[in-house]
Amino acid sequence: MILPMAVATGVADGSVSLAFRRWAQARVRVDEVFHTYAGLVRITAIDDIDPASISEDDARAAGEASVASIRRRFRGKDSDPVFRIGLEWAGPDPRIALRGADDLSPADLADITARLARFDARSPVGPWTRATLDLIAEYPGLRAVELAEKVDREKDSFKLDVRKLKNLGLTHSLVVGYELSERGRAFLAADAGHV
Repeated sequence: MILPMAVATGVADGSVSLAFRRWAQARVRVDEVFHTYAGLVRITAIDDIDPASISEDDARAAGEASVASIRRRFRGKDSDPVFRIGLEWAGPDPRIALRGADDLSPADLADITARLARFDARSPVGPWTRATLDLIAEYPGLRAVELAEKVDREKDSFKLDVRKLKNLGLTHSLVVGYELSERGRAFLAADAGHV
């Protein structure tokens, strides 16, 4: 589930506790935790509701000015159900601290190397992790579509793979494109042949 920056920030500061979505079927589950701009957010409830039951208090709890503004944001078919989703802040994004952890022990290096090897082994495009790290190091801030073209990859699958590197704390997203984190630079420096 994607939350706009203002809504994610509102969840983190406690001013937002609801979201409303029109989906063909529920796409989240209670207790599911997901990453947002402002940290981790947990789903506390999800209910299929009559959209006419959304109140002005609900709108404020969703960080919206009015019920009408909630309804304007609905996507999907008019016949799709509307879900009232309870939200709570679950803490800071652990990847932020991880990406700054650049004092890598031999065990850290072995763990990262093993995880990258697993990503490479399971990939339908073959080994990609080192080439992608090198590419991001060489072209920080370059748009994902342009990075993907440089390695003859489809943009969406490339972005999913970069997210795997981000989850290990090796990269982070910029407003446009990506760059290596301190951890990513330390890993490449320690990895054979990289400086």
